[in-house]
Amino acid sequence: MSRDVQTRPAEHPSHAAIEDVLALVRRQGGRATPARQLLLQALLGTREHRSAEELAAEVRSHAPDVHMSTVYRKLEELERLGVIDCTRMGEGPATYHLASAAHGHLVCEKRGSMTEVPDDMFRALVRAARARYGFAINPHRFRAGIAPASHPDPSSAQNITHRGNQHTGRLT
Repeated sequence: MSRDVQTRPAEHPSHAAIEDVLALVRRQGGRATPARQLLLQALLGTREHRSAEELAAEVRSHAPDVHMSTVYRKLEELERLGVIDCTRMGEGPATYHLASAAHGHLVCEKRGSMTEVPDDMFRALVRAARARYGFAINPHRFRAGIAPASHPDPSSAQNITHRGNQHTGRLT
Protein backbone atom coordinates (compact mmCIF):
# COMPACT_ATOMS: atom_id res chain seq x y z
CA MET A 1 0.00 0.00 0.00
CA SER A 2 1.15 3.50 -0.74
CA ARG A 3 1.67 5.74 2.26
CA ASP A 4 0.83 9.03 0.48
CA VAL A 5 -0.84 10.52 3.54
CA GLN A 6 -1.66 14.21 3.41
CA THR A 7 -1.89 15.56 6.94
CA ARG A 8 -1.57 18.71 8.95
CA PRO A 9 1.86 19.76 10.26
CA ALA A 10 3.33 17.90 13.23
CA GLU A 11 3.19 19.36 16.69
CA HIS A 12 5.61 18.92 19.57
CA PRO A 13 4.11 16.97 22.43
CA SER A 14 3.68 19.04 25.53
CA HIS A 15 4.27 17.63 28.97
CA ALA A 16 0.84 18.97 29.97
CA ALA A 17 -0.90 17.11 27.13
CA ILE A 18 0.78 13.84 28.10
CA GLU A 19 -0.12 14.41 31.75
CA ASP A 20 -3.76 15.09 30.78
CA VAL A 21 -3.98 11.73 29.03
CA LEU A 22 -2.21 9.96 31.88
CA ALA A 23 -4.70 11.50 34.32
CA LEU A 24 -7.54 10.07 32.21
CA VAL A 25 -5.84 6.67 32.21
CA ARG A 26 -5.43 6.81 36.00
CA ARG A 27 -9.12 7.74 36.48
CA GLN A 28 -9.96 4.57 34.56
CA GLY A 29 -7.72 2.46 36.79
CA GLY A 30 -4.60 2.42 34.61
CA ARG A 31 -1.01 3.28 35.51
CA ALA A 32 1.44 5.80 34.09
CA THR A 33 4.05 3.28 32.98
CA PRO A 34 7.19 4.26 31.05
CA ALA A 35 5.91 2.32 28.01
CA ARG A 36 2.61 4.23 28.07
CA GLN A 37 4.43 7.56 28.41
CA LEU A 38 6.71 6.76 25.46
CA LEU A 39 3.75 5.70 23.35
CA LEU A 40 1.94 8.94 24.20
CA GLN A 41 5.04 10.94 23.22
CA ALA A 42 5.09 9.13 19.86
CA LEU A 43 1.37 9.72 19.29
CA LEU A 44 1.30 13.33 20.49
CA GLY A 45 4.48 14.22 18.61
CA THR A 46 2.87 13.98 15.18
CA ARG A 47 -0.42 14.41 13.37
CA GLU A 48 0.48 11.59 11.01
CA HIS A 49 -1.34 8.29 10.85
CA ARG A 50 1.14 5.68 12.05
CA SER A 51 0.94 1.91 12.26
CA ALA A 52 1.40 0.03 15.51
CA GLU A 53 4.73 -1.20 14.15
CA GLU A 54 5.93 2.35 13.47
CA LEU A 55 4.87 3.48 16.92
CA ALA A 56 6.49 0.43 18.52
CA ALA A 57 9.76 1.16 16.71
CA GLU A 58 9.78 4.67 18.15
CA VAL A 59 8.97 3.40 21.64
CA ARG A 60 11.65 0.71 21.36
CA SER A 61 14.25 3.27 20.31
CA HIS A 62 14.00 4.51 23.92
CA ALA A 63 12.97 1.27 25.67
CA PRO A 64 14.05 -1.83 23.68
CA ASP A 65 12.38 -4.24 26.12
CA VAL A 66 8.81 -3.05 25.32
CA HIS A 67 6.97 -5.88 23.55
CA MET A 68 4.68 -5.45 20.57
CA SER A 69 1.79 -6.92 22.57
CA THR A 70 2.22 -4.12 25.11
CA VAL A 71 1.98 -1.51 22.36
CA TYR A 72 -1.19 -3.11 20.97
CA ARG A 73 -2.80 -3.24 24.43
CA LYS A 74 -1.98 0.41 25.11
CA LEU A 75 -3.31 1.46 21.69
CA GLU A 76 -6.57 -0.43 22.28
CA GLU A 77 -6.94 1.24 25.68
CA LEU A 78 -6.26 4.72 24.27
CA GLU A 79 -8.78 4.12 21.50
CA ARG A 80 -11.40 2.92 24.03
CA LEU A 81 -10.80 6.10 26.05
CA GLY A 82 -11.31 8.25 22.94
CA VAL A 83 -7.74 9.60 22.91
CA ILE A 84 -6.84 8.09 19.54
CA ASP A 85 -8.62 6.75 16.48
CA CYS A 86 -7.75 3.65 14.51
CA THR A 87 -8.09 3.88 10.74
CA ARG A 88 -7.67 1.28 8.03
CA MET A 89 -6.29 2.74 4.83
CA GLY A 90 -6.92 0.39 1.94
CA GLU A 91 -5.33 -3.01 2.31
CA GLY A 92 -2.50 -1.88 4.59
CA PRO A 93 -2.13 -2.05 8.34
CA ALA A 94 -4.37 -0.15 10.70
CA THR A 95 -3.02 3.27 11.60
CA TYR A 96 -3.47 5.38 14.71
CA HIS A 97 -3.66 9.11 15.33
CA LEU A 98 -5.02 11.61 17.81
CA ALA A 99 -8.80 11.87 17.95
CA SER A 100 -8.73 15.56 18.82
CA ALA A 101 -9.50 16.94 15.38
CA ALA A 102 -12.67 15.73 13.68
CA HIS A 103 -11.96 14.70 10.12
CA GLY A 104 -12.75 12.04 7.57
CA HIS A 105 -10.59 10.14 5.15
CA LEU A 106 -10.70 9.79 1.39
CA VAL A 107 -8.80 6.60 0.59
CA CYS A 108 -8.00 5.66 -2.99
CA GLU A 109 -8.92 2.02 -3.58
CA LYS A 110 -6.34 1.71 -6.35
CA ARG A 111 -3.26 3.36 -4.82
CA GLY A 112 -4.04 3.32 -1.11
CA SER A 113 -3.29 7.02 -0.79
CA MET A 114 -5.26 8.92 1.84
CA THR A 115 -6.34 12.53 2.21
CA GLU A 116 -7.80 13.96 5.41
CA VAL A 117 -10.89 16.08 4.88
CA PRO A 118 -13.02 18.10 7.32
CA ASP A 119 -15.80 16.13 9.02
CA ASP A 120 -18.41 18.54 7.67
CA MET A 121 -17.75 17.27 4.15
CA PHE A 122 -19.77 14.16 5.10
CA ARG A 123 -22.69 15.82 6.92
CA ALA A 124 -25.22 15.58 4.05
CA LEU A 125 -24.29 11.95 3.43
CA VAL A 126 -24.57 11.10 7.14
CA ARG A 127 -28.00 12.75 7.36
CA ALA A 128 -29.29 11.11 4.16
CA ALA A 129 -28.07 7.62 5.14
CA ARG A 130 -29.76 7.90 8.55
CA ALA A 131 -33.01 9.38 7.17
CA ARG A 132 -33.41 6.97 4.25
CA TYR A 133 -31.95 3.76 5.61
CA GLY A 134 -31.53 4.21 9.36
CA PHE A 135 -27.81 3.67 8.79
CA ALA A 136 -25.31 5.54 10.96
CA ILE A 137 -22.13 6.44 9.07
CA ASN A 138 -19.02 7.22 11.05
CA PRO A 139 -17.30 9.82 8.81
CA HIS A 140 -13.97 9.00 10.36
CA ARG A 141 -14.20 5.39 9.21
CA PHE A 142 -15.94 6.13 5.90
CA ARG A 143 -13.69 5.67 2.92
CA ALA A 144 -14.07 4.57 -0.65
CA GLY A 145 -13.26 5.82 -4.07
CA ILE A 146 -10.62 6.44 -6.66
CA ALA A 147 -8.26 9.42 -6.50
CA PRO A 148 -7.91 11.66 -9.59
CA ALA A 149 -4.38 10.42 -10.25
CA SER A 150 -5.68 6.83 -10.46
CA HIS A 151 -8.09 7.28 -13.35
CA PRO A 152 -7.32 8.85 -16.73
CA ASP A 153 -10.52 10.84 -17.18
CA PRO A 154 -11.55 13.06 -14.21
CA SER A 155 -15.21 12.78 -15.27
CA SER A 156 -14.99 9.00 -14.77
CA ALA A 157 -15.09 9.63 -11.02
CA GLN A 158 -18.80 10.40 -11.50
CA ASN A 159 -19.56 6.80 -12.51
CA ILE A 160 -17.26 4.50 -10.59
CA THR A 161 -17.73 0.76 -11.02
CA HIS A 162 -17.26 -1.07 -7.74
CA ARG A 163 -17.65 -4.86 -7.53
CA GLY A 164 -19.83 -4.89 -10.61
CA ASN A 165 -22.34 -2.27 -9.43
CA GLN A 166 -22.71 1.24 -10.77
CA HIS A 167 -22.61 3.93 -8.07
CA THR A 168 -23.05 7.62 -8.89
CA GLY A 169 -22.42 8.84 -5.37
CA ARG A 170 -25.32 11.30 -5.68
CA LEU A 171 -27.61 12.05 -2.79
CA THR A 172 -30.83 14.00 -3.22
